Amino acid sequence: MANKKGRRRRFGAVRQYRSGRWTASYLGPEGERVRADETFETKKDAEIWLSQVEADLSRGDWRDPDAGAVNLAVYAAKWVEERELAVRTVDLYQDLLRLHIIPALGTYDLDEVTAPRVREWRTERLRATSARTTTAKAYRLLKAIMETAVDDDLISRNPCRIKGAGKESAAERQVATVAQVDALADAIGPRWRLMVYLGAYGPMRPEELAGLRRRDVDPDALVVRVRVAEPERTNGRRAPGPTKSDAGARVVVLPAFLRREVEWHLGWWAEQGPDGLLFVGERGGAFRRTTFGRVWRRVRVTAGLPEGFRFYDLRHTGHTLSTRSGATLKDTMVRAGQSSEKAALIYQHSDHERQREVADGLDEMVRDQRAKHHKKSPGGRNGADVVRDS
Repeated sequence: MANKKGRRRRFGAVRQYRSGRWTASYLGPEGERVRADETFETKKDAEIWLSQVEADLSRGDWRDPDAGAVNLAVYAAKWVEERELAVRTVDLYQDLLRLHIIPALGTYDLDEVTAPRVREWRTERLRATSARTTTAKAYRLLKAIMETAVDDDLISRNPCRIKGAGKESAAERQVATVAQVDALADAIGPRWRLMVYLGAYGPMRPEELAGLRRRDVDPDALVVRVRVAEPERTNGRRAPGPTKSDAGARVVVLPAFLRREVEWHLGWWAEQGPDGLLFVGERGGAFRRTTFGRVWRRVRVTAGLPEGFRFYDLRHTGHTLSTRSGATLKDTMVRAGQSSEKAALIYQHSDHERQREVADGLDEMVRDQRAKHHKKSPGGRNGADVVRDS
């Protein structure tokens, strides 16, 4: 209990407890009485604290001491909910929160998530999982959430201040040869061989391939219209929606060597009707990522590609081969549906006619590589070889 010793100051008040320690209080911007959350050894220490508060108020830096008393788990869930994110990004963030952030930090309020706690949490994650990439993703997410808390005036400073902790050191993307792409297409079987070719020579993202319908393919003009993306969520459900960026909605001109592949696939494997799926699973429904993943691991070995070569790496193969055939950076960006804000690219242009030239260059290069490969590997021709001819 405080006694009556002490005096009123111009800003705030200090009082001494019977224990001999001092307390301080002041009126906040809304007229509420705000007390220090600590006691002070001397009267001077209490007055210094009040002077600091007064300075914060005059600079507009004052923050309600109770503002940060918001549970991190609750705030993080709301943070994800309020953002316009791709469904796969939502799944990723929720997994990072559920598996890596909330178990260690979810019981704390925002103002209790201190820099030392963040450092301890990151160190524990690296030690327990040895997953540097996943830990970097989790750290970036936590940093983004806490930065919003700063903007919301709930905390005064972001506690995520570890230099380089959010950076990922991605491995060098692997590039397949023309012969290896053909080997993958042969090994994966007739149902999905065109998917391999569109992944490499489109080059299209898996979620874009999943969204293709029969009406999106013009076998006469040899073009594919990418309109939507249908990523598969972690719960197994598809989430039809827009492409990854505005540039993702595009018309892809295919090289001429794929004409027979396209005609054969439309004749045998695509669903009937304009809205029929271009690629279907073995049971006739939309193909599943998990099922396709098991098939991919098998055919990757059969085709002689190294462990870690992903279906998505076919896009990088397409980028590389297009560049080798004479495409400019802007040409490959348009072809792959990529966007960039770099000023140097804004004024460059790659129209439909230029995309036809890029496809022709790619066609010539692939045919040449195939001819060289067949010279080195003479032998009988199988059904897949016949389909590849045009």
